Amino acid sequence: MLTSEQISGLRQQLVSEKEELEKHFQQNDHFNLTRGHFHESVGDLSSYDNHPADEGTELFEREKDIALNEHYKLGLSNIERALAAIDSGTYGKCEVCGQDISLERLEALPNALYCIKHSPDQHISRHRPVEEEVLGPPFGKFDMDEKHESVVYDAEDTWQEVAQFGTSETPSDFMNAQDDYQDMYVEADENIGYVEDFENFVGNDMYGNNVKVYPNEQHEQYEEMLDKKGIMTTFGDLHEFEHDPYVDSE
Repeated sequence: MLTSEQISGLRQQLVSEKEELEKHFQQNDHFNLTRGHFHESVGDLSSYDNHPADEGTELFEREKDIALNEHYKLGLSNIERALAAIDSGTYGKCEVCGQDISLERLEALPNALYCIKHSPDQHISRHRPVEEEVLGPPFGKFDMDEKHESVVYDAEDTWQEVAQFGTSETPSDFMNAQDDYQDMYVEADENIGYVEDFENFVGNDMYGNNVKVYPNEQHEQYEEMLDKKGIMTTFGDLHEFEHDPYVDSE
C-alpha cells in the first residue's frame, strides 16, 4: 500500500505533466485542428492550383496532427482520471482486480490505473491501414486472377499493358537492371495476350495442321534466341515455315 508521502509525490508529478500538456495544447493551438479544413491552416483557398504532391504532403501533416492530438488528449484524460482516483482514495489499486499496483510501475507511469496483468494496452492490433487496399496491386480481386494456369486477360494483364506507357518506378527500384525505361514495372518481360513466345507469330488451321509463321518483331527476337542457344522449337525450325505460299500470298 502506498504511503501518504508517496501519493503526494505522485500527485505532484501528475499535476506537472497535466500543466505541461495543457501548455503544449495552448502553444500549438491544438495542432491547428480548431480550423475546419487543412487549407485554412496553410492559407490556401482551394486545391485547384495545388500540385497533387503538395496536397498529399499537407494531407499527411493533417493526419499526423490528428493522431498526435488524440494521443495527447488520451494522456491528459488518463492524468485527470488518476488525480480523481487520488481524491477518491482508490489510487494505487488496479481497477480490474483490485490488487496493489507496484510503486515501480507508478513511478514510471503515474497515471496507471491497472496492474501489468490487466493493462488494456497489451493488445496489439493486427488491422492494417485501409489505404493499403487502394495502394496495393489490384491482383486477386477479380475472376481468373487466382487461376495461374488461365490465359484469360485478367487484372494483371491490364496493369502491365497500361504500365508500358510509364510508371513512377526508377532503375533503383529494381533488383535487376532494366534494359529500357518502358520496362520499369513488375514482370515487364511477361507476354501480354499470350503465354508461349511463339504464340504471337505462329498459327495453324482448326485441325492443328498447316503451321505458318507470321513474321513480326517477336518472331525475330525468338529466332535470335533460338540461334544463340542452338535449339529448335518442339515443332521444328521456324525458318521452314517463313516462306509458306499461303503466307506469301497474303
